[in-house]
Amino acid sequence: MKKSDIILGLVIGELIALLSLPILKNLGIEIHILYWIWPILLPILTLIGLLVAFYIGKKIRVIWEMAKFIVVGALNTFVDLGVLNILIFFSGIATGAYYSVFKGISFFIATVNSYLWNKNWTFSNLNEDEEEELTERGKEFGKFILVSGIGFIINVSAATIMVNLIGPALSIKENILANLGGIFAAFCSMTWNFLGYKFLVFKD
Repeated sequence: MKKSDIILGLVIGELIALLSLPILKNLGIEIHILYWIWPILLPILTLIGLLVAFYIGKKIRVIWEMAKFIVVGALNTFVDLGVLNILIFFSGIATGAYYSVFKGISFFIATVNSYLWNKNWTFSNLNEDEEEELTERGKEFGKFILVSGIGFIINVSAATIMVNLIGPALSIKENILANLGGIFAAFCSMTWNFLGYKFLVFKD
């Protein structure tokens, strides 16, 4: 495991911890001790998980890639939910057509974040010449947009179905339901994104 993997793992863990705090506050969940411990504990837990995956990945390479993808996916989920909660907080709207628009915006921002992390860390190919990488980058980004576009449809559709069709029958507060919809959508699109990025976009 390289020093850069250790640093990036700690950075991602810290970003997830910091992004989760305002989401919890917006949901009305206030555990004061969590605000002190979480930003210290989560980066350490993230690093431990990555270390375990790295050693397993020496025998099964895909495990190391999957671990990095899951960590980046968790960060993307919190970027997605963080932007979604900001939009809900300032607008006061957590359901209906505007929710779908908000979910689209938050997913787009998380997708840009996803591309940067997955390109430069999760699926980085260190054996590729720089010249070849430059010529292939345009094609690669086009494939990334295609895969992410399908992921976008899966994500926004799943969130909209959860919040606007299933949600009314569940009798859950709108803010909580909006976040449940976001989490459900993230899980629905994560499998597609991993397979698409692995075998279509960042393939060796």
